[in-house]
Amino acid sequence: MKERLLYIFLLCTSVITYGQVNLSLEPDKYEYNGRDIVNLTVTLELNGGEYEQQTAFQLPDLSKFTIIGSGSVTNTLVDPETNTVIIQKITRLALEPKKKGKIKIGSVLVTVSDKRYKTEPFDIFVKDIERKTLASDDVYLNMEIEDKEVYKDQPTIAVLRVYSKNIDNFRKVKNIHLPKQDNIIVHPVNFIKSDIDPSGYGNMASQILAVFMVFPNEAGYIEVPSVSASVNTFSHKNKILSNKVKLSVKKLPDNAPVGFKNAVGNFSVNVYNASQEKIEVKKPIHIVVKVSGEGNLTDLHLPKIQLSPDYEVFAPKITSKVMPGKAGIKGEILANYVIIPNKAGDILIRTENFAFFNPAAKEYTDLGEQTLSLNAMSHDQVLEAQSTVEKVNEYTNSFLETVNSPVLKTTSFKIKQKDKFNWNTLFINLGILLGLFFIYLIFKSWQKKRITIKENVSQKPVLGSVAETENEIRKNLKTDVRDYFAYLETLKEKEDFGQFFKTVEELDLEIRNQHSKGSADDFRQYIEGLKGLTLAEEYRKISQKIQIEKYSPIKSKEGISELLKDIVYLYSQISK
Repeated sequence: MKERLLYIFLLCTSVITYGQVNLSLEPDKYEYNGRDIVNLTVTLELNGGEYEQQTAFQLPDLSKFTIIGSGSVTNTLVDPETNTVIIQKITRLALEPKKKGKIKIGSVLVTVSDKRYKTEPFDIFVKDIERKTLASDDVYLNMEIEDKEVYKDQPTIAVLRVYSKNIDNFRKVKNIHLPKQDNIIVHPVNFIKSDIDPSGYGNMASQILAVFMVFPNEAGYIEVPSVSASVNTFSHKNKILSNKVKLSVKKLPDNAPVGFKNAVGNFSVNVYNASQEKIEVKKPIHIVVKVSGEGNLTDLHLPKIQLSPDYEVFAPKITSKVMPGKAGIKGEILANYVIIPNKAGDILIRTENFAFFNPAAKEYTDLGEQTLSLNAMSHDQVLEAQSTVEKVNEYTNSFLETVNSPVLKTTSFKIKQKDKFNWNTLFINLGILLGLFFIYLIFKSWQKKRITIKENVSQKPVLGSVAETENEIRKNLKTDVRDYFAYLETLKEKEDFGQFFKTVEELDLEIRNQHSKGSADDFRQYIEGLKGLTLAEEYRKISQKIQIEKYSPIKSKEGISELLKDIVYLYSQISK
């Protein structure tokens, strides 16, 4: 009887052995240093083909860690002795601790054949960073990033500190080079050194050397490279490197609007007309597309102005007014477009659709397209719309521009368009006109007397042909363009760009008057016949470039220098 009971017990034990479920969760070790990676292995073993895994592994709360890697593998084999199917599923996790000390890791849950299994919880201990005992002259860098889990294109703040037992070493650290890598964009915040903190790790003092922003531009696990610096002494120069930091970059949600490109933050878009004059057909105006807010402002794709047969649009000039903020770069980016209306009447200017992802709200915001309605007028309509005061002012300004010279700068008396009529300005300008008229009469009288005296003294014989005589007269009346070039150079150095363009117009008018050509088109045809097609085409291009630079609201000394070189070359060739 006892033998039978033993036989039955052994038989039941073997059946249980051949058909069972084993679930385990094990770390690679139980004590870690501050920079060690915690490796967890989840193993599920199914002994017997009748078992079926119904749910995936339900991991414990891992909010105290940053998951920097994971992977799974499934192995299936058959025991040849017992003919039992064994299925083994293994999942491994690589974790980076966010805190020090004792950390509890909970149970892993799984459901197999309508039965729930779980592992036993356990504790691990994360020790503080073990630092080597340094000599008094040792210096090392440490890069600290508090927020290591961000969205793609969302910034995170990095702080660079220097540690040393010898405070005198801090002034020797120079030539800081921030990390560079294709999958991150780094923007410096400041390189202002902080006060020295004497209570650092291991009885070492510390000092903040730099603060910068890191913008990851791809999802996944990204390692921020080391920051380098040099320690300069009288005898040698050493290069030191900081630690590397791993970031967990979250992928942006999939439901992105049509207008979304790479804008992450909180932004607004505004379109407005920066030109003060009336909008006239075939005359350039300035339209500004302004994007303001905070986020990856300096790296986002700005919404462009859409093309239309109603107007011509040229490539914009980009200017920025930005500064570091708490959630990225904040300020505004201005795209200044030069637009030339092609027709009279209502013109609707549209921008591309623009959308952004707000990390705080964790959702997309679609601003759509921005529109600006303009009313363009023909030249006759502009003249009809002018008031009597505006017509008087325009006539006065035209006269002053005509008689202006580099010596007598009468354009400084030009009238600016104002809503209210200034009688004092009108009387002053009328007085100037009368004074110039009397001076002109005196000059003509003096010139007439001088000619009469010359004729009485001697009669110059007529030599050569009529053409030679005409060339001689033109040569005598010819203005030395070098005086204009010198004056334009002076205005450029003073950055008096308004007077610069007025003098350019005076130079062009003077040259055209010398060749008896009133309009620019007639003068261009004259140049083509006299100097060739190449110089005539150069005259047209530089005239257009002058107009674009003149009406541009943002002028730089470098751009004016390039324009002046072209002007000197062109008019020197024409005056030969």
